[in-house]
Amino acid sequence: MTTTTDAHVLLAVDETGIARLHLNRPDISNGLNVETLKALHDAILQCHADPSVRVVRLSGEGRNFCAGGDIHTFESKGEALPDYLREATAWLQLATAALIQLRVPVVTSVQGFAAGGGGLGLVCASDIVVAARSAKFFSGAVRVGMAPDGGSSVTLTQLVGLRQALRILLTNPTLSADEAADIGLITEVVDDELLTARADELATQLAAMPTLALSATKRLVWTGLGAPVEARLAEESRTVSELSGTADALEGLRAVIERRPPRYTGK
Repeated sequence: MTTTTDAHVLLAVDETGIARLHLNRPDISNGLNVETLKALHDAILQCHADPSVRVVRLSGEGRNFCAGGDIHTFESKGEALPDYLREATAWLQLATAALIQLRVPVVTSVQGFAAGGGGLGLVCASDIVVAARSAKFFSGAVRVGMAPDGGSSVTLTQLVGLRQALRILLTNPTLSADEAADIGLITEVVDDELLTARADELATQLAAMPTLALSATKRLVWTGLGAPVEARLAEESRTVSELSGTADALEGLRAVIERRPPRYTGK
């Protein structure tokens, strides 16, 4: 087991290949400042570099997953706020891009609020999102005279469509978990007491699957956003051909023929 600990971000990789990435500022609803964003980006890069990682399990400590930016720090900067936010948004962009570019799936659990470019941006950059039934989602940027960041002006539109994205970003409604699921913002909703168990179940399921196939599928989907179908056919064909020569693909075929569970090694 590999464990890395920062005051604001915790990372632990267990023997099954699940990397547990945990925001750890519950006293301010896991609000993101420059230091936290740097730690988050560094932890995600560690997941990139660790070949034993098969899935990333993202969560937040306390009542809320992430309330967005650390507004108390922002307010304290006064006239220096534009320079501080320039740095903060740069680190947030790096973190969300690094999540999307991870070769492994990201399973995120949301309790309480997921808000702002930080909370909503991390949700939009995840591959599978499970929310507690009491969870809430909102943008909030325009409400405080700002604009969406963390890639959410693009990823949110891809997830829920133009009209819904504009409604969410411009009018700042507070969405319930069920509403978020209905419009495609999140994957599924569970009763509050089942949140951790359900997200862990999905992470465990993915960790046992063929890693190379998951990685290729994730890459095809994310890099294909906005592209015409015809432009992606050659890349799909190349990827399938490449995967067919892996040990996992051969094992999967044999398992079907022999009517037994497959034993994937990620090779």
